[in-house]
Order: sequence, then structure tokens, then C-alpha cells
Amino acid sequence: MPCLVLGTRNRKKRDELADLLKDMPFEVTDLSGWPSAPEIEETGSTFEENGRLKAVGVAKAIKQWVLAEDSGLVVPGLNGRPGVYSARYAGKQGDDESNNKRLLAELAPLPDDRRAAYYICVAVLANPQGEVIAVTEGRCHGLIVNERRGMGGFGYDPLFLVPEYHKTFGELSLRVKQALSHRSRAIMALRPSFRRIKDI
Repeated sequence: MPCLVLGTRNRKKRDELADLLKDMPFEVTDLSGWPSAPEIEETGSTFEENGRLKAVGVAKAIKQWVLAEDSGLVVPGLNGRPGVYSARYAGKQGDDESNNKRLLAELAPLPDDRRAAYYICVAVLANPQGEVIAVTEGRCHGLIVNERRGMGGFGYDPLFLVPEYHKTFGELSLRVKQALSHRSRAIMALRPSFRRIKDI
């Protein structure tokens, strides 16, 4: 059976992606089978650049089909921050608590009508030769609330309110979040390209 490797070591992101791909006719796995796969530095200035760096770098190293993505939160009222620095906004990679604190502190002086935000995900599919086969983008628009709400999700999810549901991603069930999220929209747009995946 063909194999698609998820180019991430972020467990929560990996689980979300695997769930979105569970009906596909190939094996979906992560990097645990390739412990020597390189850690790709996110040196790009855009989500697409980082997604491409990860997909190409990992695919070339392990000679497999690779799905990589870069995603984050964009707040226009903060000139687009946190943006590509979303996971390390407060300095340390993946420190959700500190990242949320910094975001709330920076938004505190702004009026309520400047708390609009959107999540963005750029997904990149690369073949075993490291050639980019497809790039897609998904977005989900919402607002940043004043305090954390809910225990679900990760990253900025407890602060990201989806107005139509009057709940944050931290309060919504995984099933509902999967239907709405930036990540699911990017993967949905990528589905036609998955037909090209075949055994090496």
C-alpha cells in the first residue's frame, strides 16, 4: 500500500491530520519511523515558504511522499502578528500558555472591533524526489476573546471564537472543529492531488 508521511513531530497536529486523512486509500504515518529525518528550520517569511521547506526537505531525506504544512494565527489589528511566529510567539517553541498571554497583553489596549483574526494553514505535498506536487491554503475567520474558554484544541484555540457557534475552538467538539478549521479546508483542497500518490 502507498504511504504518506506527515512531516511533523507535533503530536496534536499529527493527530488532526491523520483524522482528516483516515478515509484515504493509503497508509498515513508520521516521522517516528524515520528517527534520523532532519528537523527543518522554519526560516521562511511566509506560511507557504515554511511549508515548502518542510515538505521538500523531509521528502528528499526519507524518499517518501510527504505532507507538510505551516499554520498560524493572523491578527490584522496587530499588523498580522503572530503570523509565521505563532508557535514561538513568546520565545519558546510550542509554549501555548506564554503565547496566549502575550497575545492577550498585546490586544488589551485595542477596542473590541480590532480583535478580528483568522487561522491560516498552507499544506504542501511533495513526492519522494522532493518535488512539490501541490500547495493549498485554508482559512477560518473569527475573533479573539478576552480570556481562555474551553480545554480542547491547542495553540490559540481557547481564545479563538467562531462567531456562528458563539464558542471558541477550545469549546467546540473535535468533530465540529474539524469541519470548520483552516487545516481541514487546506486538506480538502489537496484531496484531488492525493490521487498521484503511488508506490515508489
